[in-house]
Amino acid sequence: MTGAPVTMLAFFLYCALEGTTGLWASSFLVLRHNIAAESAASMASLFYIGITAGRFLSGFISDKLGDRRMVSIGIVCVLFGTVLLFVPVEFSAVAGLVFIGLGCAPVYPGLLHQTPVRFGAENAQAVMGMQMACAYVGSMTMPAFFGKLSDLLGMQIYPVILMAFAALLAFAVWNANRLTLDRK
Repeated sequence: MTGAPVTMLAFFLYCALEGTTGLWASSFLVLRHNIAAESAASMASLFYIGITAGRFLSGFISDKLGDRRMVSIGIVCVLFGTVLLFVPVEFSAVAGLVFIGLGCAPVYPGLLHQTPVRFGAENAQAVMGMQMACAYVGSMTMPAFFGKLSDLLGMQIYPVILMAFAALLAFAVWNANRLTLDRK
C-alpha cells in the first residue's frame, strides 16, 4: 500500500519523541541546568501539561484548520521547543518542554484521524493496527536507546536527539502527505 511504511515510521518517530522527551526531561534539567531533582520533576511535568492543554485546545480548532494543518503546526511547535532546549538558560529549557508538549498534542490524533482518508475506510483498521504497533515500538525502545547513548555521550545530546526525532518526523509526515493525500 503506497505510503503505509512512511506513515508507520511517522508513528514510530512521534512516540520515540514523546517517550524520550517525557522520560528524560527531569534528568536533562538536573544534569545540564543544575536544578534540584524535586524542582526538575515538577518542571518536567510541564511537558505533559503542554500535551494535555494542547489536546484540549486542538479539539476546538481542529475542525477549522484540519488534521493536516494541525499536524504541521504541531511539528513546527516541537521543532521550536527543541531549539529552546539548546539555550543554556533554565527558563528556556522549561519553555522548550512546554512548547514540545503543545506541539506533540495534535500530531498523534491528527495522523490517526487521517488514516481512512489516506488508505480508504476498507483498509483503515488494518493500517491503524500497524501504525499503533510501530508507535508502541517507538515508545518502548527509543527512550532506553537514548539512556544508553547519553551514558556514552552525556546528557547534552538530549536536545540533539529530540531535534533529530522531530526533523525526521517532519520528513516522514511530508512524505506521507506527498504519497497519500497529495495524490488524491
